[in-house]
Amino acid sequence: MKLNSLGLPVEQSEELVNELIGLLSNFQIYYQNLRGLHWNIRGKRFFDLHLKFEELYNDSQLKIYLIAERVLTLGGTPLHTFSDYIANSKLKVGKDILKDVEAIQLILESLSVLLQVERVILAKASEINDEGTNSMMCDFIAEQEKTNWMLKAWLDEEI
Repeated sequence: MKLNSLGLPVEQSEELVNELIGLLSNFQIYYQNLRGLHWNIRGKRFFDLHLKFEELYNDSQLKIYLIAERVLTLGGTPLHTFSDYIANSKLKVGKDILKDVEAIQLILESLSVLLQVERVILAKASEINDEGTNSMMCDFIAEQEKTNWMLKAWLDEEI
């Protein structure tokens, strides 16, 4: 079995890079959705949600950077065009969302997809003892599960 400079199997590392590129695409769409929600939210909860969406998109921007660096670390090349992101993303593009409940529902749907993709990456990283990717996915998952719980608690008030 051929190993890369990190001591990881080349073939499985390339598969992991492809999964990470998919995650990068999903995060770029998530980030752009959050920017749109931040700019366009209306209503009585504007101030609270405006700040929350900013917090979430800043966090997403950091994760995008970390994912791209991990792709490079594993020997891949991150995508960098919006057409590539859209083609490789599983997320719904949120357009003209102005209302609070619809915005939170879009975020929850997006988090669900991100968590699914991250768990696939986590499993593949674990199989080849890729602790760098594994650690990153564990951190992402734990944080997003908490965000999911909090947003669902907020949404429960509305239902």
